[in-house]
Amino acid sequence: MPVLNVAFVGSADLARSLAKSNDVRDIESYVYKEERDGQTSVLSLLRPLRHPERLRPLLSVLNVAKVGVVEVKAVDAALGEVLVSFGAAGIKRGIAIINPDIGGWVDSEQVKMILQQAGLDSWRLHESLPETHDLREELYSHMQAASEGGSDGSLVLPVDQHFNVKGVGLVAIGYVQSGSINKHDDALILPANESGVVRSLQVMDDDVDVAVAGDRVGVALRNLREEALHRGCMICHPDSDALVRHDKSKIKLKTAPFQKRMISTDDVIHAAVDLQFVVGRINTVEGDMITVVWESPLWIRSQGSPSILISQLDAMPMRILGHVENIECC
Repeated sequence: MPVLNVAFVGSADLARSLAKSNDVRDIESYVYKEERDGQTSVLSLLRPLRHPERLRPLLSVLNVAKVGVVEVKAVDAALGEVLVSFGAAGIKRGIAIINPDIGGWVDSEQVKMILQQAGLDSWRLHESLPETHDLREELYSHMQAASEGGSDGSLVLPVDQHFNVKGVGLVAIGYVQSGSINKHDDALILPANESGVVRSLQVMDDDVDVAVAGDRVGVALRNLREEALHRGCMICHPDSDALVRHDKSKIKLKTAPFQKRMISTDDVIHAAVDLQFVVGRINTVEGDMITVVWESPLWIRSQGSPSILISQLDAMPMRILGHVENIECC
């Protein structure tokens, strides 16, 4: 069952016109299923709540999504931060839709310019709201390219929820970021370094034998203490060496467009990658090379790491400092 995760920044009305509301946390999930080429193909729209007040839900969505949709109601600082965030996350496939409120007006040339400056010149810009069917078809057109190679590599599954279910036991929920997980697999939970066995898997409310990259999966685990699980912990296969623990890192930062702030020794920053949101303190700054000490372990894939977004929550109106071009454990 192919799933396309879409980072959707726009109104609830537009989201509901495209898909059915499925889940609400700090992120709203909307799901649309359609039979295509003999199998069920799923559009999963992930809508972060309370932006610009809160940045973390937006970064979490960008950690998961392969395609973006941004509804442009006005050109303002919030739109700039959103588009810069998509660019820093490397989401090159996307759709921007100009759809101002009644009586409003948006300059399409200004939006084009911001898209180019944010590194999103490959996005398609609609100067008015497309028909629902056409918009869905445009999203489906990205599905194959966005999913290529996603199930390759070692299992990386960050946990964002966990609880006990009567008759099932301990369940961890998260998005498979790479690789796949199978029923009856041994599973290693980091940083607790404790192991359990996959009792069952559930994707889109269906029991499955395997979950692959892109799936939001519920993993029922046995022979594991509940204390081993927490938001931001990671599930991988034992002895896979999929993840490298960073307590201190040396990073090369690619500064985001429009970002004027200069970071200094002792500044506090946040790293967002694979649904982690880890606080760090700057130890040294030498040009564009920065040494950071992390408050809690930052887990980086040993191969094929996605974009690591660096932010500073007091750096309004542009909290995205940039993304990491290179990182070394030190």
